[in-house]
Amino acid sequence: MARVEFQHALDTLEAALQDLGTVSLRAVRGALDALESQDVELCDEVIAFDDEIDDRYHRLEKMVAQLLALETPVAGDLRLVLAILHGGIHLERIGDQSVTIAKLTKLSATLQQRAGLVEGLHEMGERAEEMVRVALDSFASRDVARARSLVELDELIDRTNRRVAGQVLEFVDDPASAEWGMRMIVVSRCIERIGDNAVDIGEQTEFVVTGEFREFGDASH
Repeated sequence: MARVEFQHALDTLEAALQDLGTVSLRAVRGALDALESQDVELCDEVIAFDDEIDDRYHRLEKMVAQLLALETPVAGDLRLVLAILHGGIHLERIGDQSVTIAKLTKLSATLQQRAGLVEGLHEMGERAEEMVRVALDSFASRDVARARSLVELDELIDRTNRRVAGQVLEFVDDPASAEWGMRMIVVSRCIERIGDNAVDIGEQTEFVVTGEFREFGDASH
């Protein structure tokens, strides 16, 4: 494969990653809107849309396999291919987490809810959504400093996630709200994981640019 053809293949592969990011973000937005509005039909749309995300991810995998079969990339090119594959995995997981949010919202639609907690979860989700956008943009522009800014955003989400459990415990003695609250703890955890996946994509930006992989934070925390 000539260099020009190989570069075109790399560009196509990276474009496929960004396209996967676009549809994954659409799933996140749908899940958050469904959570806020308690729209069961929208929940079903988010759940069904996961097939599109999975299909795009599998196409990305196939493109990587075909590229590696035709060419043996080295150095920066190999790092880019590996980072794209790794990023795709995390975007597919973000789609899965959006589906879980939609499923729990649907299951909880008839239960007694607490508007304040729903509002807090929605705001938390918007931060996670923004983190995914930052991760994708920083990867596209190879902006390591912006990718590293994800750590601060992630800490805000982590703090909110820890508060959710405390809020639910406040009304756990109310049978009408307890079941809903326990499900919202899982929703909160899914949102927190969306942020974690965004950080993981950001780490791939530094890997592509520097050739070294380092976690942005201490995983033990």
